[in-house]
Amino acid sequence: MSEQKTSKEEQNSKEKSNSSEKENGKDPKHTSDSSSSESTEETVVKEIEVNVDFKDRYLRIYADFENYRKRTSKERLELFSTANQELMTAMLPVLDDFERAIKQIPEGDDSNAFVEGIKLIQDKYRNTLVQKGLRSLEIKPTDVFDVELMEAITKIPAPMPEMKGAVVDVIEQGYKLGEKVIRFAKVVVGE
Repeated sequence: MSEQKTSKEEQNSKEKSNSSEKENGKDPKHTSDSSSSESTEETVVKEIEVNVDFKDRYLRIYADFENYRKRTSKERLELFSTANQELMTAMLPVLDDFERAIKQIPEGDDSNAFVEGIKLIQDKYRNTLVQKGLRSLEIKPTDVFDVELMEAITKIPAPMPEMKGAVVDVIEQGYKLGEKVIRFAKVVVGE
């Protein structure tokens, strides 16, 4: 029986609170609807914020990937253009030896078949290197000394006044592989 009294008291207190809310202009039925619509709006706002966050993350990841792709393609191009650099650098002394050997042949002794064979081998060797991207710097006496292409071995008094600061003699030819200098020309400069 005491349980029935307690439940009746609870119902009476609920009715009193409902009547007081009605007096204040609030309907308990509408209160629950408005709170559910507010929670729905909050949920939508939260979902929008999450979507904006995901979109921002996506754009950042996409930008990072594009930067990575551009960087690797640039590095790949640089690698292809200079991939033979080590091999070319190792072969240049052989090319120099050919040129020295040809210079040592006495003038007018070109009829010898042996000499002709050496010249053919030298030309074939040079053409193969040129096909792979090797270019001679083509430096000659009287050219102005350029530190980006030449290495001064020594300085001597200039034989003519206009040769001050210019190349007097080329000791060893310089070479480029693509646009990169792989060996500077060794020159004598007039002072």
